[in-house]
Amino acid sequence: MRWSFKIARVAGIDIRVHATFLLLLAGIASYYGVHGGSGGALYALIVTLLVFLCVLLHELGHAVAAKAYGIRTADISLLPIGGVARMERMPEKPGQELVVALAGPLVNVVIAAVLWAVLWSAHRFEPRAWLSPERPNLLVTLLITNVMMLLFNLIPAFPLDGGRVLRALLATRLPYARATQIAATIGQGLAFALGIFAAFNGNLFLVLIAVFIYMGAENESALVQMRFASSGFPVSSAMVTRFDTLDEQATLDEAVDALLGTSQHEFPVLDHNGGIAGLLTKHDLLVGLKRSGPQTRVTDIMVKGLPTLLPQTSLERAFTLLQQLGSQALPVVDHTGRLIGMFTTENVSEFFLVRNALAQPGRTANRV
Repeated sequence: MRWSFKIARVAGIDIRVHATFLLLLAGIASYYGVHGGSGGALYALIVTLLVFLCVLLHELGHAVAAKAYGIRTADISLLPIGGVARMERMPEKPGQELVVALAGPLVNVVIAAVLWAVLWSAHRFEPRAWLSPERPNLLVTLLITNVMMLLFNLIPAFPLDGGRVLRALLATRLPYARATQIAATIGQGLAFALGIFAAFNGNLFLVLIAVFIYMGAENESALVQMRFASSGFPVSSAMVTRFDTLDEQATLDEAVDALLGTSQHEFPVLDHNGGIAGLLTKHDLLVGLKRSGPQTRVTDIMVKGLPTLLPQTSLERAFTLLQQLGSQALPVVDHTGRLIGMFTTENVSEFFLVRNALAQPGRTANRV
């Protein structure tokens, strides 16, 4: 994920924090510092960090459950609106998806149960002390937060866990793609209702959450439909065969000429033997120009170590690989390793547009 950086590695999973998360912490410290002094700011920061620790444990619950089915989690990113576990794929067997989807909320249940037990043990004879406004209790705050996190994530809408639970249950009786479409439609309906409610109440944060849920449901449905539609087609049916390349000795200035002279956004970089040295993307090119200048070598900023595809690789497998890597393109090589094509998300979209157009029944103009 762009604008995120690694802070730890747990059980083989990179834990990353998005830059906007730091802005959230700064905003919280500033607000509570003004209203409660340094003590208030410190308390608010501790609460926020502990809440996001619960979010991290929630996502690790998903990752551990997925690992039991042989599904690797590349990383977990913490954002101001929650956490995102980037898995290789979601299991398509309904029972497995149900377990993976429920594993995160189950972590919140365990955390809430432990906090409740500790609070009951400490205040069993004075339960009013749990909610004393004069003495805000950190454990109570975390207990309430985990209960709210549990209830929110069980809303039956993608990309929340409840949406995946709903799909898994529907998929026990319906085809996977149809189950996804129904679950996504329900999720979009709930997001629309939430957005209307939030707008009338002037709650901007809820409006943003509603937009996030609506788009997540739409993306999930589109991705699943695309994957199933690509079944049976090889990479060679959708790859780009006319493209420009860059030499590993080229500078960013030369890369700019190639960018402006073509419609490409990704450029394969070749070594002196004609092999794949890396991939230069439009985004990295612009960032490199700003940071290092036009005389910088493309090899200094290109993406290295990307896997290659064979022309006979299934389109579904290649598309899944793009998702896993978060890449916009992958090189296609023949059995000798020679570059023969580029597999890009843009060309995949165009491939499906053509397929859909061919699938439409012919129309005959009405004559007057």
